[in-house]
Formats: sequence, structure tokens, C-alpha cells
Amino acid sequence: MVKAFIQAGYQQQSRGDSPAKVLVVDDELTNLRLMGDLLTPHYEVLIARNVAEAREVLRKQIPDILLLDVMMPEVDGFSFCREIKENNETRNIPVIFVTALSDEVDELKGLKLGAVDFIHKPISAPILLARVHTHLELKRRTDMLEQRTLIDALTGVGNRRAYDLILEAEWRRLQRKGSCLSMLIVDIDQFKLYNDFFGHREGDDCLQRIAMRLNQVIGRASDQLTRYGGEEFALLLPETPLPGAMELAEKVMTHIRELNIPHAPDALRDRVTVSIGVACVYPHKNQSPESLFMLADKQLYKAKETGRDRVCFTKETRESQ
Repeated sequence: MVKAFIQAGYQQQSRGDSPAKVLVVDDELTNLRLMGDLLTPHYEVLIARNVAEAREVLRKQIPDILLLDVMMPEVDGFSFCREIKENNETRNIPVIFVTALSDEVDELKGLKLGAVDFIHKPISAPILLARVHTHLELKRRTDMLEQRTLIDALTGVGNRRAYDLILEAEWRRLQRKGSCLSMLIVDIDQFKLYNDFFGHREGDDCLQRIAMRLNQVIGRASDQLTRYGGEEFALLLPETPLPGAMELAEKVMTHIRELNIPHAPDALRDRVTVSIGVACVYPHKNQSPESLFMLADKQLYKAKETGRDRVCFTKETRESQ
């Protein structure tokens, strides 16, 4: 399964038994205390007294839902909602406005900005709890549906769409942080020969076994495995320098060999092997995320051209800023 992550463009997976996180933003201490007291028995409540504090919270974690006051000094709720919806990392957070405003024009404005609901002051405890529960449940169902669209049906790992979303999100995050991103492209050697000799059913089984072993090799929750296409898998390793990526690549090679899957008689080797291309870059605005794939793919081609069943890597880990 695709591991949980919360960056831009892809959905947060279910938290299991962990309570949902509710961020409450209001400049009035009385309202914060009231909503906090009502919500705390059911959820993990995060508090912000203004937009600046809310931004700080969002830099560290992504809540499941946001309760946002409209009338606040410096930056009002409408402006902050627009900011949230324009940011790929926060755009999927359901926003409920909590406000004393009752004009239909204000509600229409909030809904057009992307809010999912309004709760009017003075706050009614049953209404607050019911609205939060309803929208959290809707988000949970939406996330489940979204998750299904990111899973490769055959192997159970992330699909090409998941790869695109993860790469873009990690690229943006690490560009801001100034940290590195490594990629492994893992390709099953002479897989067409395998399919032609054993048949597509056995070929599917081979892909599933290799995907499962790759998942077992990954050690960190932040590392992401996807099926790029056909017999190619991509491993994205945030904040992993080249030596660490190389170490993992060698580990992958060993584990695939240990599967001891017989290959076709005409194959170069009698057991299924993989070739791996490795690259590591420090993302910056003058690059595109695709540049990392191109570097790793070039190394994969080199591995295949020089005999397969090996790892090749780029020595350049930082391009000029």
C-alpha cells in the first residue's frame, strides 16, 4: 500500500485509532475555550489565536479540519481561506467558518472560496459537534476513494499518478527546506522474455513478488514506492544523500536475487534480477521534478547497457543554484 503522507496533491490516509486533528482559529479567547472544551473529548484540538499562529501550526502538521473565525485583525478568515485553498499542501483541509455574520452574501463568498460549511455565533454545542463529525466523515470517505485511485491494482503499491503527486509535493517541500531528494528506478531485467516464456499470469505473479520485496526493503515511513509503468518501479527517498540511496539500491539487488525466481532459458541469467539507476539532487526553482527522473533513468540505461543486474548512479548530487 502507498504509505501515508500529507504533502500537496495527495490525500492523507486514515489515522486508524488516532483521533482526528481539529485546528481552531479565533482571536477571542472565550470562543477558543468553548470550542476547545467541546471538541477535546472527541478530537485532538490545535489552537491558534490569529492567522500568523495558524500558519505556524500548518508548517508543522496538517489538521483534518479547520474551524476558522471570519472577523479577525490583520488577516480576516476569508483571506486566510483563500490562502489555504491556493496552497497545494493545505488545499484539501475542509474549512468551516465560525462567524457572527449571517448575511447570505458573506456565506456565498465563503463557499466560493472553498469553505464547506458555516457555524453561526453564539455557538451551539450540538450543532458544532454535528457539523465537525459530518465533515470529518465526508473527508474520510473522500480520502478512501482518492487512495484507491493512487493504488496500482496488480501490485498494491502506488501507481503512476501517485508517483507524479508524490514527486511534485516532495520537490516543493525539499526545495523550501534546502534538502536533497534521491530516486531509485528499479527495472526487472529482460521481463519480456519472462512473460513470453512463462505467460502473463506468471509475469503478474513475478511483479507482485518483487513489489512486495521492495516494500519490505524500505525502512522509513517517508520513503515512497510506486510502479512507474510495466516492469519499472520508482523509489523516492526524501532527505537521503547519495551514499544512503546507493546502500539501499545494493540492498534491493540482494533481496531480489534472494527471491530466486527462475528466469526464461534464453535470459542472460538463470534467475530474475533487476537493474537500478540512482540519482540525487537538491531541488530548486530552476529545475523541474522531471529532471531527477531523467538523471536516474540515464543511469538505469547505463546499467542495462553494461550487463544488467547492477547499480549505476550519477555522481552529481547538487546542481548549481
